[in-house]
Amino acid sequence: MNEPIKLIIAGSEAHFEDGKKLFREYAASLPIDLAFQRFEEELDTVREQYGPPSGGLMLAYAGERAVGCAGVRSKGAGIAELKRMYVQPDFRGHKLGKLLLEQSVAIAKDLGYEKLRLDTLASMTGARRLYESFGFEVIPAYYVNPHADAIYMEKVLSDSV
Repeated sequence: MNEPIKLIIAGSEAHFEDGKKLFREYAASLPIDLAFQRFEEELDTVREQYGPPSGGLMLAYAGERAVGCAGVRSKGAGIAELKRMYVQPDFRGHKLGKLLLEQSVAIAKDLGYEKLRLDTLASMTGARRLYESFGFEVIPAYYVNPHADAIYMEKVLSDSV
């Protein structure tokens, strides 16, 4: 990782296309199939779900190459959901996930959400540790997931990180 990393909030069609590409890489990297989450439909509506006025898509670029992402979208009154947080393997270990999460929490706060939820897999121990370090706590399931390995977490958004 020699190039400086630049974080942006997706605003153009090209940004959202980069986000979709990273979402596909993320899905391919998982030990589960995301069809139960209607993943293909999500890809068709990335801008609507992760764009203004109710969401935000953080992208990390090394030069012109999109290398990481994290999406924030609405889950109803006062609740946002963090989805598809992903960093390409060559760019891991440089605190990029932490930066993406930090900015995603800020987006959720700026949009006026009171809580930020997410789901992850028990096997994704590094991600879980990161979420816990930001104050996310395990909660009961907030949607049906057929995978027994699924863990649901939530952070109450306040003035703190």
